[in-house]
Amino acid sequence: MTTQTMRAAVYLRISLDREMDGLAIDRQREACQKIARDRGWTVDEDRYYVDQSKSATDKTKKRPAYDRMVTDFKAGYFDAIICWDLDRLTRQPRQLEDWIDAAEDRGLQLVTANGEADLSTDGGRMYARIKAAVARGEVDRKSARQSAAQSQRAKQGRAPKGVRPLGYAINGDVIEHEAEAVKKIYKHFATPDGVSIAALAAGLSGKAGDHIPKDLPVLPKHNRTLMLERNARRETEGLALREVPDDRPWTSSTVLGILRNPRYAGYSSYTPKTLPPADPDDPNGGKRRSWRASILRDENNDPVKGLWEPLVSEETWWAVQERLDAPERLTNRVGTARKHLGSGLFLCGICEMPVKAHSARYRCAGHIVRSREQVDEWVVRIVRDRLSRPNLQDAMPVNDIPRVAEIDEQVTVHQGKIKRAQSDYDAELIEAFDLQRIRKRALGFIGDLESERRTLTAGEGLSSFLEAKDPVAVFDQADLMAQRRLINYFVEVRLYPHPRGQKKFDPATVKVTSRKGRGTVTV
Repeated sequence: MTTQTMRAAVYLRISLDREMDGLAIDRQREACQKIARDRGWTVDEDRYYVDQSKSATDKTKKRPAYDRMVTDFKAGYFDAIICWDLDRLTRQPRQLEDWIDAAEDRGLQLVTANGEADLSTDGGRMYARIKAAVARGEVDRKSARQSAAQSQRAKQGRAPKGVRPLGYAINGDVIEHEAEAVKKIYKHFATPDGVSIAALAAGLSGKAGDHIPKDLPVLPKHNRTLMLERNARRETEGLALREVPDDRPWTSSTVLGILRNPRYAGYSSYTPKTLPPADPDDPNGGKRRSWRASILRDENNDPVKGLWEPLVSEETWWAVQERLDAPERLTNRVGTARKHLGSGLFLCGICEMPVKAHSARYRCAGHIVRSREQVDEWVVRIVRDRLSRPNLQDAMPVNDIPRVAEIDEQVTVHQGKIKRAQSDYDAELIEAFDLQRIRKRALGFIGDLESERRTLTAGEGLSSFLEAKDPVAVFDQADLMAQRRLINYFVEVRLYPHPRGQKKFDPATVKVTSRKGRGTVTV
């Protein structure tokens, strides 16, 4: 009678291989191979499952080799598992129970290099469960200690440890050439009608186009820069260098992360592992609430300021968040950036609604259809004339900075009223009707205040035009979104129907009026 040789699989894992030289994995492999030889088990070459620098702590993290091993076991490719230690296989009690079920139902054998795991006996199963629970407890305690340390560091306003953001060193010092890029990213996006995130990513990648800002510095992708810096440190330490990612184009998701990061406004932040449920009526709620919720606040509900130098003003950062949180961005799939000079900016002279661009024309349904080229040429001609005058400095925006600060304080007060009302409702001190009434009133005030703030900061970012030696040349070389902003700053444009049967452009049908305090225009 022939005894069938046991078919075994070997699972090898290390949570973090700092050297990435595979030596730790090789040590595990040698010990597991010795077990297989001693027991007379066979291990085919494709039954080695290796997860290098893969943690087993977080059940949401993928372990490709482990997942493949589970699939292969279900397919019947092996009957035993050899691993260095039980916690190399799993730190999740639920996953361990799956292997215990496999041992009971299908006779799976599990052997570790220390010989302490035997799922074929009740004692071995009990030991495995205890060890998995202890390992899970150690992970939880370590996570709690690390979270407490990170929270304390943030409350003190110290720069967080870990991966440095674009523009800052690990210790919080400013990296000037990167910081310049961050400032320009915020400047271009801070206005309600600013450039798109995709255009910013394209500009950082060195691409050109009418919708791409021309003054964005071209930078290598940040993950490539970080790896080059790490390799430089490893070289000085005599360690092997790691593979450097290719310098691919910047992605919109990376730029979005920069625009969302409160550190750039000087806010100290800490993201807890869990967040309270979102309030659908709260302007800080919804799927993007975590960015605001990460800003630490003191006992007076004021933001904790970091000890590092901010790269953008608080007003600019909040203006960016307001644009990012605009409802139309949640459902838009084709982009929010304007592609024509006057679409959404010029008004219909009949109904006062913004016109839309269709093909080569501006349209307002039932009212006007105008040639884009003729209208744009006329408006640009007027704005260029305004920019060429010697009294341009008189049009410089004078922002009421104290009033902007007052607005921010008042917004915080009304947000506090909403939170207090929510607390009173949770404590059953007020009814749902009262909560709804207080919230609606506070949100109304917040909306009015933020509208006033936008008006006060309307001229931000225009100094490059207004202070230039040759403003006309700067305007001509500017990207489309910058030209739109300048036009909107100086004038209002209304389009009226063109006389029927008349082919020649009639300037009287395009009314260009100067905005109050911004000088006069010549028509």
